[in-house]
Amino acid sequence: MGTHVIVKERAGGQFTQDVFARDHRLLADEPENLGSADLGPTPYEYVLAGLGSCTTITLRMYAERKKWPVTHIQCDVSFKKSGFEGNVNIFIRDITIEGDIDEKQRARMLQIADKCPVHNMLEGTSEFRTNLVRS
Repeated sequence: MGTHVIVKERAGGQFTQDVFARDHRLLADEPENLGSADLGPTPYEYVLAGLGSCTTITLRMYAERKKWPVTHIQCDVSFKKSGFEGNVNIFIRDITIEGDIDEKQRARMLQIADKCPVHNMLEGTSEFRTNLVRS
């Protein structure tokens, strides 16, 4: 079936959600200025966290496989809408790679960042299938 997450409303704020991913329980919410309790990241922040963490994990796996002396990887991710009528999603990743690697290796790491699975999912064409489940 692939990756599966359950999200359901919970007490706390007007928009507070329980998020269940495997054996992990997280909270999602909206800020107080949008009428909720700000008990967790917003859905957009979770998307950015997914992209950033997938990017750093992908880079770490590559550096380990190449046995490059990378000591720390950080990915700062932001998002904005652009284009005609704001119909283009723009994800900006600022990647910091620390360690004793040369410019050629750094350039290769930048190419590898674009191969992270979440990047590919967001960049690709998606199909949505929504079903109404009767309780």
